[in-house]
Amino acid sequence: MSVSGSGRFEKAASYSRVKRVGPFVFVAGLTSMQQNGKVYAPYDIYEQTVYIFNKIEDVLGTVDAKMRHIVRTRAFVSDMRDAGGFIRRHGEIFKGIEPVLTGVQAGLTTPGMMVEIEVDAIIHSRNGKISLT
Repeated sequence: MSVSGSGRFEKAASYSRVKRVGPFVFVAGLTSMQQNGKVYAPYDIYEQTVYIFNKIEDVLGTVDAKMRHIVRTRAFVSDMRDAGGFIRRHGEIFKGIEPVLTGVQAGLTTPGMMVEIEVDAIIHSRNGKISLT
């Protein structure tokens, strides 16, 4: 199952915002870009991270996944010296879940955009069991 969003490149590049294959879920990189084309909370990595993880939670819901199913997060940060706000919010959200995490410094497309986040999830029971049927 694939779900596309309203991103300007999704149709042109033929990609989905989220894709579920069995219990495996992959969410494309999301940023703090709003529907109106403006960056949410420019230059504030903590608030952008809050905004993005809210979007991720919504996108996961479209394929019947939850934040507790996330097993990997990847953050592309415009400047690692500013990564503290991302780390703080990630810790608040994932305490007790503890997915693996990769952080990379990357040039992002819009001034004021501080972070882009993608996640992978595996839908599983509370005790970690998955069903492949």
